[in-house]
Amino acid sequence: SDGSIRLHQMTSEYPLMQWNDSTNGQPIIALQWALTRPAVFFVLDASSNIYIWDLLENDLLPVAKQTIPSENVVTMALLGEPEKRNGLLGVALAKEYGQIDIQYVKKKWALP
Repeated sequence: SDGSIRLHQMTSEYPLMQWNDSTNGQPIIALQWALTRPAVFFVLDASSNIYIWDLLENDLLPVAKQTIPSENVVTMALLGEPEKRNGLLGVALAKEYGQIDIQYVKKKWALP
C-alpha cells in the first residue's frame, strides 16, 4: 500500500532486497516477472504508472517508467512465450471502463 517492494527467497522470511517508496508512495496494483527475461519485472501503481525493473542493469531503481494517460489502469498481465527466443513480450492493460490495451516491450527488456 505504500509502494514498497520486497524480493524474497523461499527459504527465508527476510527479504533479499527491499525498495522502499519505489512508486513515490503510490499503492502497487500489480507486479509481475517478465516471462522471457528472469531479471526483469514490471510494477503498476495506482496512478497508472508502469515501472520496469531490470536487476541486471540497475538493482536500486527502475530502468524505465511509463505513464498511461487518459484512463485509470486497474490491472496488467504480461504476455509472452518463454520457450520461444524471439523476444516478444507484451503488456496487457485493463482500463477502468473495460478497454484493453496491449503494448509491446522493447527487445532489450524482453530478450532472454
